[in-house]
Amino acid sequence: MAMGIFRVLGAAAAMAVLAGCIDHANDPVLLAVGVPVNPPAVAHGICMTDGNAMYDEAKRQYELRAQLTGYAQDDALEAETTARAAAHRQYVACLSGQGYRTLYAN
Repeated sequence: MAMGIFRVLGAAAAMAVLAGCIDHANDPVLLAVGVPVNPPAVAHGICMTDGNAMYDEAKRQYELRAQLTGYAQDDALEAETTARAAAHRQYVACLSGQGYRTLYAN
C-alpha cells in the first residue's frame, strides 16, 4: 500500500516536471513599445484574426491571378509561401499598431 502511494506521487512529480518542458519556441514574445493599447493576450488574439484573414485573402488573390494569366496549374507551394508571408506581415503590422514589437526566440 505504501509503495503504491510513492509510485503515484513519483508519477505525479514526473508529470509536473515534464509539463514545464513544453517548448514555446514559435510563440512570439510581445515587447511593449511606448504605450500599448491592449494587454498582450488581447492584442495577440486581434492580430491573429487579422493575419488569418490576410492569409485567406492572399490565397484567393493568388488563385485569381493564376486564372487571369492563363496559368491553369497554379503552384501550391508558391501560393502557400505567398499567403504565409502576407499573413505574417499583417500580424506584425497589426501588433505594431497596438503598441508592441514581436520577438521570436528561434
